[in-house]
Amino acid sequence: MQALDHIRVLDLSRTLAGPFCTMLLGDMGADIIKVEQPDVGDETRRFTPPTWDGISSYYLASNRNKRSITVDLKTEEGREIIYELAKTADILVENFRTGALDQMGLGYEQIRQINPKLIYCSVSGFGRTGPEKNRAGYDLLLQGYGGLMSITGEEGRGPVKVGTSLVDMNAGMFAVYGILSALIARERTGKGQFIDVSLLDGQVVLLNYLATSYFATGRASGRLGSAHPSIVPYQAFPAKDGDIILAIANNSLWERACRALGWEDLREDPRFYTNDDRVAHRDLLVAIISARIAEMDRQEIIHKLDQAGVPAGPIHTIDQVLNHPQVLAREMVLEVEHPIVKDLKMPGFPVKLSDTPAQVHRHPPLLGEHTEEILLEMGFLPEQIEGWRASKVIGKG
Repeated sequence: MQALDHIRVLDLSRTLAGPFCTMLLGDMGADIIKVEQPDVGDETRRFTPPTWDGISSYYLASNRNKRSITVDLKTEEGREIIYELAKTADILVENFRTGALDQMGLGYEQIRQINPKLIYCSVSGFGRTGPEKNRAGYDLLLQGYGGLMSITGEEGRGPVKVGTSLVDMNAGMFAVYGILSALIARERTGKGQFIDVSLLDGQVVLLNYLATSYFATGRASGRLGSAHPSIVPYQAFPAKDGDIILAIANNSLWERACRALGWEDLREDPRFYTNDDRVAHRDLLVAIISARIAEMDRQEIIHKLDQAGVPAGPIHTIDQVLNHPQVLAREMVLEVEHPIVKDLKMPGFPVKLSDTPAQVHRHPPLLGEHTEEILLEMGFLPEQIEGWRASKVIGKG
């Protein structure tokens, strides 16, 4: 049993935010029907390099636990197929530009007439309302537009994006949050509803304490590298043999760190007594600590601070993370059988449910792999399917 194994999702999304959302739902057991354009498919299928046995690694990362059907939404017959799918679906997820699906007859107001219980989730760059609703939205664009790049990087240097597509995946997670909330509401009301998720909104809410700090002071935070605007020392430092993170988040930890590392002079210095003092003298203290840590071995520092109960650790590279004993013990690397890709591996399930755990039950599908299977399930006749294939309403499969 899985938590969502009674739920069907009609997935009209592509690229990352929407597919990441639907993959998470699929991990919990939902039947994800991924609708793709015939002969073309999700654009991430062409995001190369790198490829893995000829398939885009980008596409593989966010499309497990789905079935792929290829349908031309611009044809009347293709839309009829979507209408039939919508009748039995619980959720529809899409990330077309604002108004595009309405023009095709596949918008929320049109679909709800077919299935009033359907939960219809739209994911877009700027949302379906407001003066910017028609703007295209991509992760990089919204990292800048939503303020993230203004606080990422080193002081006095140019803007830097976060290394992964954080804004896209954050929106995907908020979409899951909205969908699950709507499912709970439907149990009480019997009705579906429209969910409007935007990359911009998701990024604004992640500003969190930086936003309230601005409202409190009227000053916008800038770039601090790895440092924290309200806590010192709480950043990366270069040791003799590699970088290290010190996360000394309160006065008790500061005292323990100083004792463990033999920094009694710093512990007794009135300029550094409290966190407020340390923030006020940030530049001086960081310079002193940097000079001392540069003369020490990274593992020596970590060992001493671990013994003292002070959070500290190395900065791992991606390969080190994916081979780390703790990551492996948490089953955060999955091996997935695939008809083409040998030894396919991908990140695992970050949420562990004791009774209804996430599972892999389908590999990332080949383009149109399940077209005929799904259409037959819906009750269409083999000759109808062949006719649609001949007229290119559906793909070859």
